Formats: sequence, C-alpha cells, structure tokens
Amino acid sequence: MVEQELLKESVINVIKSCYDPEIPVNIWELGLIYSVDVDEDNNIRIVMTLTAPNCPVAESLPAEVREKVKGIQGVENVKLELVFDPPWNMQMMSEEAKLELGFL
Repeated sequence: MVEQELLKESVINVIKSCYDPEIPVNIWELGLIYSVDVDEDNNIRIVMTLTAPNCPVAESLPAEVREKVKGIQGVENVKLELVFDPPWNMQMMSEEAKLELGFL
C-alpha cells in the first residue's frame, strides 16, 4: 500500500509538469485531473478533462500526460480516460492556481 501511495505521488508530480498552453498553470492545479488511481500491479488510471471539449490540445495534452506517466519507473500501464462530465469550471482550480491567475 505504501508503494502505491509513493507511486501515486510520483504520478502527481509528473502531472504537475504538464501545462495547458493557453493558461500558465499546470493541469493539476487547474483541476483538470479528476482522479489518479494506482492498483496493486502498479497500473495507473487517470481521469481527466479539458477546459473545453473543443480545446485545441484535446489530442496532444492527454497524450503528453500518458507518455510522461508511462516514463515513471515502476509504472506498468497507463489508462487515461478523458471525460467532460462534470464539465470543468474555474471553481475546480486550486487556491494556488487562482492566486497565480489573479482571481484571489
């Protein structure tokens, strides 16, 4: 269990290196990642969304997340599910993101 928690932390840290090119905040702080799950075999399941369904990075951003997470030592497989329900809104951003973007 501790191993899965450490791997989950590594996954989140890697996700924090991914940015929506239109917003200068990482996608974790933007609230685009709905869940990160690690099973006992170190398979990763990520549920994420985009700021809008017709977002220009709809193809590239999920692929970037998947590839970066696959590169973490110990990760077996990565399943990334792109969802639009619930739709993303600005309240999903962390306090840090809101501060960075001048909303606080």
